[in-house]
Amino acid sequence: MHAHLRAARRPTGVPTPTPPAPHRTGIPAPVPPARRLTGVAALAVLPALLAACADDPAPAPAPPTPTDPAPAAADAARDELAALAAAAQDRSFTARYTLADGTGSDRSIVVTSAADGTWRVDVPGGALGGTADVSLAATADGLYQCGLPSAGRPEPASCVRLGDPTDAVPHRLDPRVQHPFTDWLEVLTDRRAPLAVSPARPPQGASGSCYSVDTTSASLNAPLDVGIYCYAPDGTPTAVRTTGGTLVLAGPAGPGPATVQLAGPVTDGEPLGVAAPEPTAESSPESPPEPAPSGTATP
Repeated sequence: MHAHLRAARRPTGVPTPTPPAPHRTGIPAPVPPARRLTGVAALAVLPALLAACADDPAPAPAPPTPTDPAPAAADAARDELAALAAAAQDRSFTARYTLADGTGSDRSIVVTSAADGTWRVDVPGGALGGTADVSLAATADGLYQCGLPSAGRPEPASCVRLGDPTDAVPHRLDPRVQHPFTDWLEVLTDRRAPLAVSPARPPQGASGSCYSVDTTSASLNAPLDVGIYCYAPDGTPTAVRTTGGTLVLAGPAGPGPATVQLAGPVTDGEPLGVAAPEPTAESSPESPPEPAPSGTATP
């Protein structure tokens, strides 16, 4: 009510007095609401202006690359194969395999692995260019090659000592059929061997767990032949495919003996080579007789 009375008493035309400016005490004066909104809008637009002025905007970060599971799968395959090969080393069995090597009709290979670690592999056509049958065996007394009666060697079976039980078969005498059942098993169980292993499909007519084995070494003397190796869960080799041919288990494996027996007596004869023998003068066809000199009678 008093305010209304003072407004009524103020003369007409007299301006309203302006309130004095606040005393500067170091505290900034409050910014009007309109000015505060303008500052916020400027800050919001600033990043867009900077991005537009940049010559080369930073590329968006690439999405993370998923972890490659190949090494883990390769390690798992290597472990599985090593375990099966170790079981094969401890396996005592007798089995027949079919060998297809592209040289003609398939051959029947007999493998004997005894309980005491001795072994024997009978290889038809394993010597003299495929005309002679041989048997390779390792006993407690040594490594032997035995010649078996065959078309190229009608004599009775006899054996020749090649060396100690752990020696390698000399190259000129080696049909290479026995390796998947003997020394190559040691390579497959050795994790230091330069091998690359991956799962593989079984060859035709084969069964079991199969693995493709390659060598990672540049050496000319590879520790084994690259190819596919297959095993039953109990360690019985079921198939092997290399450049030398394909071996496939022809039937269920039977129990192995306590120790292997040689195919014949040990002699001092010469072992049979893999290659066909060189023709001799006795085996070469007779040369035709020379023509008689002119003017002489032929007897």
